[in-house]
Amino acid sequence: MVQYLTPRLDASFAALSDATRRGVLEQLGRSDASVTELADRFHMTLTGMKKHIGVLERAGLVATQKVGRVRTCRLGLRGLDEEAAWIEGRRQIWNTRFDALDVVVEALKRKAADDGR
Repeated sequence: MVQYLTPRLDASFAALSDATRRGVLEQLGRSDASVTELADRFHMTLTGMKKHIGVLERAGLVATQKVGRVRTCRLGLRGLDEEAAWIEGRRQIWNTRFDALDVVVEALKRKAADDGR
């Protein structure tokens, strides 16, 4: 049965498609940080960083908590297991195709060698 992308996969891959957002996830993997700290680290405006954080939050990859005037970001509670499983499925498909191609190439090499005798 054909399995279509879920909205969760769509949101995750959209969030991961941007280098800044991937950098934010790497940074938050080391330690929690405020939106201001992240904006400074990535040399961008607070508004720009808030937009990136919003995309990551909607994908469930980042969670934020506001205490006073400071909004602190941390990694979200869910991992990337579903995304990794989807990628692994595509990897297996490609490996199977490359293995089949190897068989064809080897057969052609043998035929060329036999024809050359």
